[in-house]
Amino acid sequence: MIKLLQKYTIFIILLIIGFLLSISSAKFIYDIKRANDEKIEKRLEKALERSEKEVQQDSLATQASTNYQNKDLYLLARVINGEARGEPYIGQVAIGAVIINRTKHPGFPKTISGVIYQPGAFTCVSDGQINAKLEPTALKAARDALNGWDPTNGCIYYYNPAKTTNKWIWSRKVVLVIGKHRFAK
Repeated sequence: MIKLLQKYTIFIILLIIGFLLSISSAKFIYDIKRANDEKIEKRLEKALERSEKEVQQDSLATQASTNYQNKDLYLLARVINGEARGEPYIGQVAIGAVIINRTKHPGFPKTISGVIYQPGAFTCVSDGQINAKLEPTALKAARDALNGWDPTNGCIYYYNPAKTTNKWIWSRKVVLVIGKHRFAK
């Protein structure tokens, strides 16, 4: 009986030691993962900063190759960021292209700022999302749209059917769907 009790005591002690080791191993792994996540986060922040600087430098080339100015790039990027954050990249470019297409259409203002600040035209202007932290992809998408990439083939409207309250927009012919947005002429 004593030998049996000793065996079980040793077994219980080994179980406790194993449990304690697994807890400390889990904590150790968690600490490593957290440190790794922090390193990745810092690398991403540096990459975003680098991307913003590159976009600022590249915007000079964009400005020289188009009739648009640097301020147009950033304003367009802010609207893309506010309207299409989380959408596929091509969808972000498409939002920018719609704005540029409107500047060329006789029914809209002739400038990017005129189109963007037209009353009620963009939800992100009304609700303040135009001022959200600017993502580098929005700047890149704005640059691509300003350089002539138009995934919409001339659309002048877009909407998110899950969010729009405008009944008139549903009457427009949908030409293309990208992500959550429908693009129309």
